[in-house]
Amino acid sequence: MKRRSAGAEVVNEHPLWLYVREAKDRFEDLSDRVWGSPETCYSEHASVAAHIEELRFQGFELHEALAGIPTAVMGKYGREGPVIAFLGEYDALAGLSQKADIAQKDPLESGANGHGCGHNLLGSASMLAATALKRWLAQTGTPGRVRYYGCPAEEGGAGKAFMVRAGAFDDVDIAITWHPGDVAGFVKGSSLAIARVDFTFEGRAAHAADAPHLGRSALDAVELMSVGVNYMREHIPDTARIHSAILDSGGLSPNVVHAYAKVSYMVRADTTADMLTLLRRVEKVAEGAALMTETQVTVDVNSGSSNLVYNPTLGDLMQRNLDRLGPPPFTSKDTAYAARFQATLSEDDIRQSYAAKGIVEKERKALADFNVPASTPAMPFGGSTDVADVSWVVPTVQMWGATHAIGTQLHSWQAVAQGKGRPALKGMVHAATVMAATAADALMQPDVLARAQEDLARYVGSVGYISPLPKDAMPLA
Repeated sequence: MKRRSAGAEVVNEHPLWLYVREAKDRFEDLSDRVWGSPETCYSEHASVAAHIEELRFQGFELHEALAGIPTAVMGKYGREGPVIAFLGEYDALAGLSQKADIAQKDPLESGANGHGCGHNLLGSASMLAATALKRWLAQTGTPGRVRYYGCPAEEGGAGKAFMVRAGAFDDVDIAITWHPGDVAGFVKGSSLAIARVDFTFEGRAAHAADAPHLGRSALDAVELMSVGVNYMREHIPDTARIHSAILDSGGLSPNVVHAYAKVSYMVRADTTADMLTLLRRVEKVAEGAALMTETQVTVDVNSGSSNLVYNPTLGDLMQRNLDRLGPPPFTSKDTAYAARFQATLSEDDIRQSYAAKGIVEKERKALADFNVPASTPAMPFGGSTDVADVSWVVPTVQMWGATHAIGTQLHSWQAVAQGKGRPALKGMVHAATVMAATAADALMQPDVLARAQEDLARYVGSVGYISPLPKDAMPLA
């Protein structure tokens, strides 16, 4: 069979492309169903149920509540040969409810959740790739085992870090995943290691007018901690990031000395070791704030993720499949749809999208009718992902998919609104096609598996993986 890529010469079709096309309709429906039930951090009960239903339909052997996490699941197929893992996600974000296909901010339900990072697409495409590979293994008799990992709580909960700690990936040979975005290409750069930490201050309540001298304000401690962290910012690496949000200010009345207050911090740095060092400095600031206010502080590290390990062998293999397939088959109708959303974005949004991929905008496009060129340099990724923890123990490759109008910022209402559109679904199937073909090529080229393991061993070195999670940390909603 033959296929013509946009702007490219006729190329031979990869055998996995057909298997993806034959199965795609059910996974487009799965993506839409998950979009319609957005659930956050370890509460993805409807979403994981939908994934379990589809895994069962596709004939996978099920392992529910994987790693002791109720909303994690694994489906597996095959009895011998290398283990190929596809990583999926399905968690949403709080406060991003938005009607589909509407190019203006219009929540379905004010204050409710929404799929602002495209994880409805992410999990569906990864399972589609796993299903296509499963069918190919069964038809050809090629030795190999395929697994789909349904991973909860990527947004702030570090589900995969807990799964790694529980040994869920110990016998996996390679892991493959992707993330929705606005231009297709594989991820060459690293990510920032991160810890999510809650600081709870407890003091003594008092009447703020009659006896303020008897009170010890936990809210003062939160504010002083913020001042201290702000003074730290001059003295941390340029690439480090510290963010915070007050979870509980301790009350609504200004006439009360607040005896309780709670603030959450995210601490990010280039490596896990650097992040843990920076976290200790933030903890010292909290201790100082408690000392100044004569309050008590409790520190709870809820989650953490490592920095991403890039695997050049698998990256080259995925790039060859991107080149062979070409970009998603967007139509003029798809472009017109995306243009409505791009019109709601700023010039800075669009410029940032190109800059983040290391490419130059030559002409204004609403949708990416191109893939990121192989010659593009690795670009730093300022965010964090728990895929990184898998990448420290298993050779891992990840790609960006072209699912949204160019310039769309993740974690925005625009991303939610486009999550059921035809461009998003076409980009999702495109990513599944690349991932499935990459997996099949790895199975047909045993030297790839060996070289991928060598790449990982060189990066990890003798120290090996250091979990960013404290030993007593547990997955928390």
